[in-house]
Amino acid sequence: MSLKRPHSLKWSLVLRIALLQCTMLTLIIVGILGAMLATGLIPHDYEDGTMDVLADAVTRDAGGKLVLRTTSDLTKLRSGVPDLWFIIRDKQGQRLQEGTVPPIFQPFTGLLDTISDARIDHAIGQAAPPEGKIRWTDTMAGNVQIFSGTKGGLSLLRLLGQAPQFFLQGILPLAGLMALATLFATPWVVRGALSGLGHAATEAERIDIDQRGVQLPLKDVPTEVTPLVKAVNAALARLDKGYERHKRFLTDAAHELRTPVAILNTRLAALPATPERARLLQDAARLSTLTDQLLDLQRLDRQTSPFEAVDLVATARGVIVDLAPMAFSAGYEMSFEPERDTIFANGDRTAIERAVTNIVQNAIEHGGRAGKITVSVTTPAIIEVRDEGDGVPPGERKRIFEPFYRLRPQDHGAGLGLNLVQEIMYLHGGRIDIIDGKPSGACFRMSFRALPV
Repeated sequence: MSLKRPHSLKWSLVLRIALLQCTMLTLIIVGILGAMLATGLIPHDYEDGTMDVLADAVTRDAGGKLVLRTTSDLTKLRSGVPDLWFIIRDKQGQRLQEGTVPPIFQPFTGLLDTISDARIDHAIGQAAPPEGKIRWTDTMAGNVQIFSGTKGGLSLLRLLGQAPQFFLQGILPLAGLMALATLFATPWVVRGALSGLGHAATEAERIDIDQRGVQLPLKDVPTEVTPLVKAVNAALARLDKGYERHKRFLTDAAHELRTPVAILNTRLAALPATPERARLLQDAARLSTLTDQLLDLQRLDRQTSPFEAVDLVATARGVIVDLAPMAFSAGYEMSFEPERDTIFANGDRTAIERAVTNIVQNAIEHGGRAGKITVSVTTPAIIEVRDEGDGVPPGERKRIFEPFYRLRPQDHGAGLGLNLVQEIMYLHGGRIDIIDGKPSGACFRMSFRALPV
């Protein structure tokens, strides 16, 4: 299923407004023309009705002579104007005449060679259409001269036939200018109208799992978008409540587990030393570690005390002293390689100690139970834990920080240990990376923010 590209509000508005303007402009002009036709204003002032009908009807026969086709408009003109008269001639001297030319126009019949266009009327300056006209026009028979009266009216079909040309020459240029103005004005209008959404989007970028209680502002948000912003705020409030319930549940569960786990360890320690007892103690230790990790996560989530200078060398050395017996019993050698006597970072000592402990425990659990586990502390503020096991495939190096992720089906998984390490590094503004060990195995590198010497 392919995702559709989001629509641009600006271009959507430009297109719709331009189409609306073009439609309204067309309707207005058509309405004006319709009103003029209905009131008889156009037929009263239109003086080319007879000539238009004759120009459409004139043609040539097989011999090249001028003839008139019997068109519906010509038939209507003849029935509507009983005293119809006209003279049609071409430049070769061919002539087509019908009706009797009124005496007032008789003198002009001999002067047609010297007249191009003329409006002839016995009343000088009268606003009404003239009684006769002379005009050269293009027809199916070529360019001909028509001399006729002006008693014909405006044909509605002819008016409609001119609509496409009128649209292209009149409406379309106006609509284009209006659309161009809309193109430049709409972004400014949209930007101003939706400025409140920009502030809401800025606040939305602050939403994070560790930044709860964020609400999107309603100031300057358009009324049409306000219900959406309110719905998002309500959803954020529900998520905050659900997250708090989830955290309280984990904390309560971890506290409730500590007592039965302690009792279990005590009872297992009282059993006779057997291989089965050793396996049970190992499982109980893993359960105890998981309980401590849950409590550590909750403590990190409520971290309020300011950071202080933490000596990474001393912290790492303390972890090695505590975990060396476990590593030796599992078949490993331990090595500690500090670059300096002291290397300081800004952070929480307890959290950093827990992160280093989890990484070393992960190396003991998954390092192949052979070879050497090396802990090094280098400048500016880096702790590396290397083992000589099978290593971590490059495609899995991000996923192993997910809670309870199993690199192999038969593994016990890392529980919350590596996920807790990642949270601790995030809290300290640092990062954790997995690189290839030398000569083999995996190397977990924790980079903290160093303090000036």
